[in-house]
Amino acid sequence: MSVNISTAFVTLFDSEVKQAYQGQRLLAGVTRERTGVQGNTVKFPKIGKGSATIRVPQTDVVPLNVTYSQVTATMEDFIAAEYSDIFDQSHVNFSERQELVQVVSGAIARRMDQVVLDALTAASGTNTVANSIGGSNTNLNVAKLRAAKKALDAKNVPADGRCFVIHANSLDSLLSETEVTSSDFASVKALVTGDVDTFLGFQFITMGDRDEGGLAIDGSNDRTLFAFHKDAMGLGVSMNQTSRVDYIAEKTSFLVASMFSAGSVAIDADGIVKVTCRES
Repeated sequence: MSVNISTAFVTLFDSEVKQAYQGQRLLAGVTRERTGVQGNTVKFPKIGKGSATIRVPQTDVVPLNVTYSQVTATMEDFIAAEYSDIFDQSHVNFSERQELVQVVSGAIARRMDQVVLDALTAASGTNTVANSIGGSNTNLNVAKLRAAKKALDAKNVPADGRCFVIHANSLDSLLSETEVTSSDFASVKALVTGDVDTFLGFQFITMGDRDEGGLAIDGSNDRTLFAFHKDAMGLGVSMNQTSRVDYIAEKTSFLVASMFSAGSVAIDADGIVKVTCRES
C-alpha cells in the first residue's frame, strides 16, 4: 500500500482548514491585530492624552507633553494534531478529510479565542460591574449592560467598535428582559431567532462551555463577561495558522497537524469592563 501523500492534497487540506478556522473564530476582528511578528514578543504602543490651551500672541507654544508607553505580548506556540490510520482507510479520502478539517480548525480557532480571553482575564485596572447590579446575585441583565456602557462612556471610549463577550447562559438570562426582546425597544430579531446581535451599542459575541477554559466560572457560580473596545486589546501573530500532513511509519498513520504562534495583551484598561454575573 502506498503511503505517499501528494503536495496537492496537503495544499487543499491547509486551505480548507484556514477557511474553516476563520469561520469558527468568534473573536476575529475584535482586537488590534498585528501579524508577521518577528521574535517571541510584540509591543503595542499606548499614547497618552493632552489638552489644548488658549493661544496667547507673542508667547511660546505650550506643548501637550503627551506621555508614551507600551505593553508587550509574548508569543506562545500551539498545535492541534490527529492521526489517521491507513488500516482504517486506504487513503485520507474526502469524507475523512472534511472531518479532520472540522476537528483541527475548531481546535485552533477556540485556542486563538482563548489567547484573547486569557489576556482579558489577566488585565488589571479595568472597569468592573458587580453581580449585584440589577438585583442581588443576578445574571446578565439590562442594568448590567447600562453599567458597562456608562463605564466606557465615562472614559470617553469610542462608541464604534465596542463588543460584549457573553456566555450562552448569559444570553438566556438576557432574553428574559422585556427591553431586549420587545419590538418597542429593540429589533424583533431576538424574538425570532433567540439571539441578540447588537444592543446599547455593543456587538454581542456568544460562546458556550469550552474545554480550553472559555468564560470561566468560579465556585460561587460567578462568571466574568467582558465588554471592551477593539483597540483596548492587542493580538500578535508570529506564525499564521499553517497545516501539514506527514506519514509516521511507527504509527502506520498520517499525522495531520495545524499550528500557529500568537500572544495577546490588554493595551488600555479604560476600554475594558469586567462584568460579573451569578448563574443559578
